[in-house]
Amino acid sequence: MARYQQGDLAAANSLIQCMSPRLHRFFVVQYSSREHADDLLQEMWLRIHKARHTYRPGEPVLPWLYAIARNIRVDHYRKSSRTTDHEQPLDETPEVETAAAEEMELIPNLDVLLAPLPESQREVITMLKVEGMSLEEVARATSSSIGSVKQKAHRGYEKLRERLTMLGLGKGQVGELP
Repeated sequence: MARYQQGDLAAANSLIQCMSPRLHRFFVVQYSSREHADDLLQEMWLRIHKARHTYRPGEPVLPWLYAIARNIRVDHYRKSSRTTDHEQPLDETPEVETAAAEEMELIPNLDVLLAPLPESQREVITMLKVEGMSLEEVARATSSSIGSVKQKAHRGYEKLRERLTMLGLGKGQVGELP
């Protein structure tokens, strides 16, 4: 990141190639939509380019990047809520259930499991378990204390355990959550 600040194009390309999959996954987990995630990732790199001068060399880059990603997510939520408030629904179409859709419901993926969690818990669990960030990095990225991050993660894990039990995927059938 420090080399990117100094105008090193190779460093910028390296940063983009290294971090894009992780940031894209962050946005997919938050929205469960690849389309939105693609748009948000593009917005992310534009903002990073504009704000690269704010990065402090020597500081961990992950919390800085995820703080920007979190702000983009909040901005997107605000913008979409303003838009949906003014939209009028069209005639509703009945949903067609297929065997494939029923089969997919039997095998929950991470997005489906995390979807009912509050946004803050989903965000913390994604950063900790999917991205492999430390408690300190997550706290810095979310502008929270380490204790707050631990509390959100703990509450999220409890809700995930309950959800897995309700789905019949309790102990012995699924790896133990922390």
